Amino acid sequence: MALTAIPVGFVAGLFGIGGGLITVPFLYYIFNSLGIDQQYLMHLAVGTSFAIIIPTSIVSVLTHHKFNAVDFDIVKNYGIYVISGVIIGTIFAASLKTKSLVLFFSIVIFFLGIYLLLLKEKEVNAIIKIKLHLKIILGFLTGFISAPMGIGGAIMNVPILKFFGYSINKAIGSAAAIGFLIALFGAIGFLITGSYLKTNLPLSIGFLNVPAFLIFIPITTFMARLGARTVHKIDKNKISKYFGIFLLIIATKFLLEYVKL
Repeated sequence: MALTAIPVGFVAGLFGIGGGLITVPFLYYIFNSLGIDQQYLMHLAVGTSFAIIIPTSIVSVLTHHKFNAVDFDIVKNYGIYVISGVIIGTIFAASLKTKSLVLFFSIVIFFLGIYLLLLKEKEVNAIIKIKLHLKIILGFLTGFISAPMGIGGAIMNVPILKFFGYSINKAIGSAAAIGFLIALFGAIGFLITGSYLKTNLPLSIGFLNVPAFLIFIPITTFMARLGARTVHKIDKNKISKYFGIFLLIIATKFLLEYVKL
């Protein structure tokens, strides 16, 4: 489990994703091998992932901020609508079975991976202002979709911010900050719903596994700092392509898992 935390933290800082795209699959397989109740297997992976993302995203944001790559205005003005989506999405996720959550996870990141592979980085002179109705719609949707996946939402928010003129570096840094809000409210939501359902999962509070959280945190926070520094030293076009390939690999793996369930 400790070795898993190394790539989770590095990729979290590199792509601003909080690490959920790696954390959820790995936790899913770890909990499955430990004999966790199949009914709540994915829920526990998602809830624990959110808890791990909180400190990891803080480290990532602080590092990106040193490179002037975080737009706190968009985080504040857009984040409120993201939070509303997370709250509703968490309630929705609690009502789903593990198999449905696995399918949801794989489909969403598959299409986002394709999108990033086709997207081209363009030099922009100014950021396009996002209109209020778009902030409400896009914010709610990214929060709602992120909740059942246990992710910080950057797989959606990075492309969205890029579409509105943000450079890839600033999109990643700002998405990491938005990811903190998603993780915070997502973790609280899964803790509450898991407790309400009286799941009684071993060594867990609601849908939050305490040992996994304690093992991951020190390693992921350290590696997130390294990843966040690396992103400012490599080619911007390559970042998007690597991100897209990464998503497709994870999507394929989980789609195969869905077939097995």
